Amino acid sequence: MTDDQLLTLVALAGVVVALIWDRLRPDVVALAGSAVLLVTGVVLPSEVQGAFASPALIALASLFVIVYAIELSGVLDWLINKAITLCQRIGALGLWLTIALCGGASAFLNNTPIVVLAAPIIRDTAATLGLDPRRFLMPLSYIAILGGCCTLIGTSTNLLVADMARIGGQQAFGLFDITPVGLCVALAGGLYLLVVSPWLSHGNARNTNFVSSAVASGADAQVGDSRIFVSKHVLDKRKAAISVTVFIGTIVTAAIGFAPIAATAFAGAVLLILLRVINADEAYSGLRPQILLLIAGMVVVGIAMEESGLAKEVTSGLVGVVRPFGPLLALAVFYGVTLFLTEILSNATVAVLFAPIAIALAESLGVSSRPFLVAVMMAASAAFATPFGYQTNVIVYQLGGYAYTDFVRVGLPLNIITWMVGLFAISWFFPF
Repeated sequence: MTDDQLLTLVALAGVVVALIWDRLRPDVVALAGSAVLLVTGVVLPSEVQGAFASPALIALASLFVIVYAIELSGVLDWLINKAITLCQRIGALGLWLTIALCGGASAFLNNTPIVVLAAPIIRDTAATLGLDPRRFLMPLSYIAILGGCCTLIGTSTNLLVADMARIGGQQAFGLFDITPVGLCVALAGGLYLLVVSPWLSHGNARNTNFVSSAVASGADAQVGDSRIFVSKHVLDKRKAAISVTVFIGTIVTAAIGFAPIAATAFAGAVLLILLRVINADEAYSGLRPQILLLIAGMVVVGIAMEESGLAKEVTSGLVGVVRPFGPLLALAVFYGVTLFLTEILSNATVAVLFAPIAIALAESLGVSSRPFLVAVMMAASAAFATPFGYQTNVIVYQLGGYAYTDFVRVGLPLNIITWMVGLFAISWFFPF
């Protein structure tokens, strides 16, 4: 092992331990790790600069502004109110349709504000109908997570993996390249939740009330502080029409290949400010720098893993085990390891650590890297087995009064189901 590899390994271990210890802010931990790698010369200043100016960060920051403009316009509140009316008319089916709507919206919008707005509505409407809210709150969180897996912009994880693939010289991902896999996983997960949801009524409920400060006490490293989204917003038709139109235009122009998503999203965010749909101060409030800095810091760690050769060193041991069994078993093992670590670490951390390994593993096996990169996208967001693996889980954990074991007994089988379905779908739509 070279000096650079050893230093990278020490820095990586320190970052992982600090994140598990959970006494320091995750973005500070990631930046500290990147600072160590910069000072010791493992990464160059130009590489650090590239990490902080990567297309993924530009796209994320710009999308945060656009989505925040949509939230401030009152569109989400208006949709939730319509959902309430629907639920009052058709009962439990309306609750499931609302949850499905939230899942669909999560493919394009950040799922945290969606769940923050929808969860109290689901709880109160279920109680009005004489149904146990716990049957619906956990599925709301899980389906919002699964919805985010369906497009490249559905979660920061997907954009981050795509950017790491670009850095590694791999073929670029389109906005909807992963949609067939994401839909298969989401549909399988949704059917499972529909079947097992009655079991959630028989768990040991905690007597607790939802407070915004409790939301922030969980996994705020992954999707940011949700307290910014708790307030209600009255529908402003002008701002709503413009912000939604700009968002759709951003997606369409990127999807048809007119310009990269980073460019279209940036132009869309600036346009919203120029049109006075959102002012500059509001735009800065929607940026969520703790997420962007966490990702930038972890990208530096990922670059160090790749440039020092540590990713290939780690991969060589794995290849020695799985080579006799072929790439499909390698993909299954790789998916499972990623899935397990996502329950412990933030999804951004897992994405950055495993994207270079995915590329190196595929090259060692002589196959396409895309199946392994898609596996990282799917598995790094699949935090179902603990209430603190993803912030939407924390929200419903507090609001629904679930026991910790409720997430284990419902989320662990969901992990296994999405693992199996994801493995099949990836091998089908992204052949080796």
